[in-house]
This record gives sequence, C-alpha cells and structure tokens, in this order.
Amino acid sequence: MKLLMDSFWRAVMYCLLPRVIGLSVLPLVLTVGLSGFLGYLYWSDLVWTVQQWLETSSWLSVVWRWLEGVGFANLKTVVAPLLVIFAVTPLVVVVCLLAVSFFMTPTLTRMVMDRRFPDMQRKHGGSLLKSLGWTFASVLLALGAFLLTLPMWLVPPLAMLLPALIWGWLTYRVMVFDVLADFASVQERQTLMARHRMSWLSMGVVTGLMGAAPSLVWASGALFAAAFVILVPVAIWIYTLVFAFSSLWFAHYALAALQALRHEPVQASVDEVLPAVPLHASARLGLDSDDVTDVDPRRIP
Repeated sequence: MKLLMDSFWRAVMYCLLPRVIGLSVLPLVLTVGLSGFLGYLYWSDLVWTVQQWLETSSWLSVVWRWLEGVGFANLKTVVAPLLVIFAVTPLVVVVCLLAVSFFMTPTLTRMVMDRRFPDMQRKHGGSLLKSLGWTFASVLLALGAFLLTLPMWLVPPLAMLLPALIWGWLTYRVMVFDVLADFASVQERQTLMARHRMSWLSMGVVTGLMGAAPSLVWASGALFAAAFVILVPVAIWIYTLVFAFSSLWFAHYALAALQALRHEPVQASVDEVLPAVPLHASARLGLDSDDVTDVDPRRIP
C-alpha cells in the first residue's frame, strides 16, 4: 500500500510538469483528427440508422407512445445520437490508450528513470514487435469481454463494475508491459506481474473510473449540439491526460518494484557459491573423493 500511494502522488505531481502537458498534445491531435474524419464520413448515417431502428422497433413502440403522451415526442432525436456515442466511446478510448501507450509512455518512463533511477540497468526484455503483439492481443481480449458482458450491463451494479474491471485489466496489461519492456528481463517482468497483479489491477480500475469524467463531457456534446465540436476534443484531451497519469503511476510503481526485486538477496546454493573440485585437482592434492568437498577451490594451485 505504501508503494501504491507513493507512486500515486508522484504521478500527480509529474502531471503538472509542462513537458507532460505538452506531450499530451500529439495523442490528442491524432485521436481528434481520426475521430473527426470518421465522424465526417459516417456520423449522419449512423444516427439516421439508429433513429430508424428506434422508430420501427416493435418492443419500443409502447415506450415511445408513453413518452409522446407526457410531452417528450422528440426524445428519439436525442436518444439516437446518445446511443451512437455510447457505442463508439469504447473504440475512441482504445485509440486514445494506444496513442498514449506508443507516443507518451516510453518518454514518460524514461523521464521517471532519469529522475529517480538513473543507474538502473536496461535488460531489454521486450521489443517493439512484442509490445505491438501484446497490446493487440490485450485489446482483442478486452473488446471480446465487452461484447460478452454487454447483456449484463442492464443490471445496475454490473453496469458500473464490469466496464471498470475490463478497462482496469486492459490498462494495466498495456501500461506495465510498455514500462518494463526496456528495463526488465522477461523473467523479471513475469515475476513482477505475478507478484503485483492485484495492485496493478486496482490501479487500472481507479484510472478506468477516472475515465468516466470524459464520458460525461462526451455525452454533453450530444445534448448541446452547438458545443459538440468543442466538447468532444475536450473529452478526448481529458482521456489523454488520464492515460498519461496512468503511464506515470505505473512507471513509478513498476520501476520502484523492479529496483526492489533486484536488491533482494540472492539465495544461492552451496554448489553455486563453491563449485566442486575437479578430480584431477584432488589427485594432485592427494585427497580422497570423500575429502573433495572440504577443499576451498581458491587454494588449488
């Protein structure tokens, strides 16, 4: 818990550095540009398709008649954009996470290393190709979990719990691998991920819950069409800062845990400390085979 809180406050302070704020601009520009381009091509068609489905759906006809009776006849025009936004939000978040992972996390990790662990040895346990494969597999698993658990979101407690757990799992998987890829060996990374899995999952869940704030801004863009062009980039920038904070939090925690792992005493066996005396050396010393283990190899001429 001490390491968890220490890395948390260090990440908060690092987020206030002008360099970190400046680094968040590139993922913001890429994500906003891609979202705007796809929105320009498909937004109207998607909203129209969802609105047609709402109007022709037989099991929703009773709801619409009731809403018309209480004076909310035009509610469908608001519900359709909201449904589209809720459907594409996971994709936008994944794109934002990937952009931060590839463009910010390595730089932020090096910043933490230079400031706190300048003498840490780099063992290069993960390459760029491995990082891409790990991230791609993790994203596919997370999206699959979203699709499989989507019916459970109708239950109020699970609607809050399941997305946070899935985002938490995805965040910690991507962030930890990227942080340790350059500094830890494969064995060290596997040891740390097994030892600190629950702490890292908790960190991912916390940052996933922090990502709920941009969703409110994102949804407001649909309710207030005049501010949509402004609110959506603001929401994406908040996503970027949240994931930048996640990178710093995981970097402080993971590098400190790696340093502690390397400083643990090595429990070597007697054979590793004092290797066996060769038979030809024992013959030169005039020793029997039973006496070989009592000889210090350093005294052998």
